[in-house]
Amino acid sequence: MASDDSFHRPTKFPPHKFDSFLGGEDPARLSRMAHDTAAALLARVREDPDPQVVARLISYTDEHGIDAIAELWSQASAKSLPGALWRVYLLRTLIRQDAQGVSLGYQRGAEVSHTIDQVVAGAPVPAGPDEVRELADRILHGLFVGDFAVALDRAAAFCRLVAVGYTSLADDADAADHVHPDRPRELTQRALRLTQLADELVACARLWRRDALD
Repeated sequence: MASDDSFHRPTKFPPHKFDSFLGGEDPARLSRMAHDTAAALLARVREDPDPQVVARLISYTDEHGIDAIAELWSQASAKSLPGALWRVYLLRTLIRQDAQGVSLGYQRGAEVSHTIDQVVAGAPVPAGPDEVRELADRILHGLFVGDFAVALDRAAAFCRLVAVGYTSLADDADAADHVHPDRPRELTQRALRLTQLADELVACARLWRRDALD
C-alpha cells in the first residue's frame, strides 16, 4: 500500500505524517472490517486479559509499524470504536518518536494550565521522556483491561495539556527564536491537531458510557 515516501516499519515516520492523519476528514462510509476487527479484538482481550497478550498489543506498533494499524482503522469515523483505538495508538507512536518534545510540551502545559487535566492524565511531576512513554503505555493498557472510557479521558487530558504547552512554547519562540522562524507555526499546528484529537477522544468516551460506541 505504501509509496516510496511513506513511512516504513518499524514505527518511525516524519512529523507531517502525524499531522496528516489527524487533520484528515473521516470518510462518509465506514469500513465494516474496521468495526469488526476492533470489536472482536477488544471483546476477546477483555474477556481473557492475558498479560502477555496485552503486552504484545501495547507494543504491536513497535514491531510492525503504525501503518499496519492504519490500514485497518485510520479511515474509520472519529466517533467509533476503531477510530478511538486508532487515535490512542497514534498518540502513543507520537510520544515514543518524540518523547523529549512531547514531555516539554506536557511540562509547560502543566505549568500554565489551570484545569484538572494534569490529575486526569495521571503523569507524574515532573514528567520527562521516560514518564510520558510510560503514561502512553498505561493509557493503552487501560483500553484493554481497565475502564475504556477513563482511558480515553486520560488520553484526552494528556493531549489538551500538551496542546496548551505547545501554544505557550510557540509564543516564546515567536518572540525570541529568529533562527527557526517556522517553529511557532509548527508548534501551533501541532497544538491544534492535539486539541482536535482530545475532542474526538472525549466524544468516544461519552459514547462508550452510553453503550453506543461501535
